[in-house]
Amino acid sequence: MKRSKGRRLMGQMNVVPYIDVMLVLLIIFMITAPMLQAGITVDLPQVDAEPLDSDLLQDNEPLILSIDAAGNFYLNLGETPEQAIDDEAVLTTTAAVIRRNPETPVLVKADGSVPHRRVVAGYVLLQSAGAQKLSVLTDPVESDQG
Repeated sequence: MKRSKGRRLMGQMNVVPYIDVMLVLLIIFMITAPMLQAGITVDLPQVDAEPLDSDLLQDNEPLILSIDAAGNFYLNLGETPEQAIDDEAVLTTTAAVIRRNPETPVLVKADGSVPHRRVVAGYVLLQSAGAQKLSVLTDPVESDQG
């Protein structure tokens, strides 16, 4: 089989389709990243505390009870995690999660202005549902160094 003299085989890879795919993936991640925030936005208290053990959170996705400034409860589960739920729903949902996986880390994310009695009420609900170890989410203290 003879080749024509004017045509030569090209030994390079065409990367244009890969660049297109990369740009599409970049756009998808840019759109979905803000939606991955767990729960609702609360103004966490700033304290100088030890960070959570990262191994604890790697193995199991945590159950997060959020308490907003008005004292409403939210869980990071279900179809509408940004919708407030009542005490009974916190109890039943948490109990179901703990029954399914007793090693599930349970975190409390309470707004700094919430009355202490409401945070304690959330703790009692979580403990009544079977949560053994509870952790509190806080923000680190901002240093004034600059």
